Amino acid sequence: MFRDRLDAAEQLAERLAHLKGSNPLVLAIPRGGVPMGRYLADALEGELDVVLVRKIRAPGSPEFAIGAISEDGTMKLDEAASHFSQTAVEREAEQQRKLLQQRRQRYSPVRPPIPPEGRVVVIVDDGSATGATMEAALQTLHGRAARLVAALGVASPSAVTRLEAIADEVVCLDVPQRFMAVGQFYIDFGQVEEEEVMELLGE
Repeated sequence: MFRDRLDAAEQLAERLAHLKGSNPLVLAIPRGGVPMGRYLADALEGELDVVLVRKIRAPGSPEFAIGAISEDGTMKLDEAASHFSQTAVEREAEQQRKLLQQRRQRYSPVRPPIPPEGRVVVIVDDGSATGATMEAALQTLHGRAARLVAALGVASPSAVTRLEAIADEVVCLDVPQRFMAVGQFYIDFGQVEEEEVMELLGE
């Protein structure tokens, strides 16, 4: 159990201490990953930015994720997506893409995108059940960053295996066999509001 996201970020910083001195670019997945990203960027003497990805929700079951999409259109669908009509999935993906565009418009005046080319890039999130969101984020940076590191507080074994196939390094603090939801591994897992994200990006 982590006390909160800051507790997880402190432990991740210890595990990623070898990156200090390489001026890493820490890309946080909003919104939960941003407080962790702010701490990591400061601890590793790097820079903070965001990588924008959204879960693709199952039609009729918004709590059930069937994939993820990034702002550049990169989409990763899980096997479960095949149980729904292609039209419904595409409609949901388009809705999430529009939300990503709106989010980028809000963030850009505060934090213009930092080019990742040739950088050591650390993508951070509080946790992952399926790995789809983190995988979509990694795909967005694939071929652009010099080195890609996925950093998570907690993830399922299948998610870690999935991410190891694409990231140069995966650092996950806890990989429990019984995984229901990310929030079950945090004592304090309060929602991160947009105002906090904007403030952290502007620091």
